[in-house]
Amino acid sequence: MQQQQQQRRMFTAALLALVFLLAAVSTTEAGKKEKPEKKTKKSDCGEWQWSVCVPTSGDCGLGTREGTRTGAECKQTTKTQKCKIPCNWKKQFGAECKYQFQAWGECDLNTALKTRTGNLKRALHNADCQKTVTISKPCGKLTKPKPQGKFHLLKAA
Repeated sequence: MQQQQQQRRMFTAALLALVFLLAAVSTTEAGKKEKPEKKTKKSDCGEWQWSVCVPTSGDCGLGTREGTRTGAECKQTTKTQKCKIPCNWKKQFGAECKYQFQAWGECDLNTALKTRTGNLKRALHNADCQKTVTISKPCGKLTKPKPQGKFHLLKAA
């Protein structure tokens, strides 16, 4: 009997602790203020228009491009941005023109070149890019078929 009373007291104490905890949590939640939505400032600034990347020296590597935009209330209407022109075969299409290329074609035995076509995937910074490009490269070593076996001719005596 005494054990039952002790269990009831423990149960009552646990129940009161739970009620107290729930009340504390709901009070804390009620005390939080909802954040007001950020006001979006309407701007008359236009989109940035970028020039092509001009290398600092040579025809590739690090360089800069100029950006401009219009708008009476714009804090900034011109800025310069660092850029990079790759020093590899893709530079012939412009650093801002990104292409999705097909697999290389078969080797043309007359020219010893193989080709593939690329379709424009993305033009960065308002670049003027060709819709489709074709590139070629050497086939590599062309090997002649080797004889399958060695043949020795013996002279009859």
